Amino acid sequence: MSEAKKILTSALQQKRKVLTVQESKTILKNEGFPINPTGYGRTLEEVMIHAENIGFPIVLKVSSEDILHKSDIGGVVTGIRSVEELKEQFRLMQEKIALSQPNARVEGYLIEKMESGIELLIGSTQDPMFGPILAFGLGGIYVEVLKDVVFRLIPIEREDATEMISEIKAAKILDGIRGQPTVDKKALIELLIKTSEFIEKYPEIEELDLNPIFATDKGVTVVDARIILNDSAE
Repeated sequence: MSEAKKILTSALQQKRKVLTVQESKTILKNEGFPINPTGYGRTLEEVMIHAENIGFPIVLKVSSEDILHKSDIGGVVTGIRSVEELKEQFRLMQEKIALSQPNARVEGYLIEKMESGIELLIGSTQDPMFGPILAFGLGGIYVEVLKDVVFRLIPIEREDATEMISEIKAAKILDGIRGQPTVDKKALIELLIKTSEFIEKYPEIEELDLNPIFATDKGVTVVDARIILNDSAE
């Protein structure tokens, strides 16, 4: 049994529908997705070890099934550049979460390599009439405001992936503007196809959210991920 199948099966047996970010990224990494270097710790000591192994600058994120929008409550800190800064931000994050969501269950903390590039999203959901649907568009914190997203039924072909990339309103940004390089569209197409195949492979997945994905001229990197299982988990 693959590592991905083990995690999914364990969650189903525990009647859990929402996987942790750590579980989601572990599954995707084992399935060949381009995941940024990530560590996981429950204590400051464990977090510091991973941070030094990954190398600064890093991003610190809380891992909690009860906190979906981490950045809204101080559960995400970017651009941490030293051990001293990490210690301080870890303390502040704990205080902010305790004040804003005192009943939230905190499983631990993610430490990730700081990435840059154009922020995109790829996602999937199960439509009751049409089945699995793939989404692609502009990502990051502005996704709900700009709503620059296009859709296709799964499975997709290479032609579909190419069309999706060209159909978003921000398509010109991907071609490079004001001296910026063109993003690696080949890598983006491969990621769309891989996501389509992944959803077909694991029908127990109700929703998949890869956001943000950082795209540059050197490739694409999945920075954050969320997997929600379907009703068979109940």
